[in-house]
Amino acid sequence: QVRLVESGGGLVQAGGSLRLSCAASGRTFSTYTMGWFRQAPGKGREFVAATDWSSGSAYYLDSVKGRFTISRDNAKNTVYLQMNSLKPEDAAVYYCAADRTTAQAMSVMSPSILLRLDAWGQGTLVTVST
Repeated sequence: QVRLVESGGGLVQAGGSLRLSCAASGRTFSTYTMGWFRQAPGKGREFVAATDWSSGSAYYLDSVKGRFTISRDNAKNTVYLQMNSLKPEDAAVYYCAADRTTAQAMSVMSPSILLRLDAWGQGTLVTVST
C-alpha cells in the first residue's frame, strides 16, 4: 500500500506561486493515478487536479485551469502541483490522493467514494493573503 506525505504549503500573497509536493512510499507508485484535492474551512473536499497513471492525461477543476499544473516524477515517487496566480479563494488544506482508477473518474467522484480511495496524505495548508 502506498503512503503519501505532502509538503510545500505556506503563506503567499495573492498573485503569487507555490509548488506542492507529495512523496509516496512503495514500489508501485507508477501504477497509481495521483490527485490533488482541497478543503476550505466549512466546505467539503474538492477535486483540484489528477494525473492518470496509464495515459498521463491530466484533469483540472475549471477554476484552476491555466493557473495550476499537476506533474509527476515516477523515478522520485513524487507528484507536484504548481500553483500560479493564486487567489484568496484557493486558500485551503491541500491533500494528495492515490488510487488505481482513472484521472477522469477521480475528477468526478462523489464525497462518499472519495473516502474509499487507496491512500490520502495528511494535508498541507495553503494561505493566500490579499
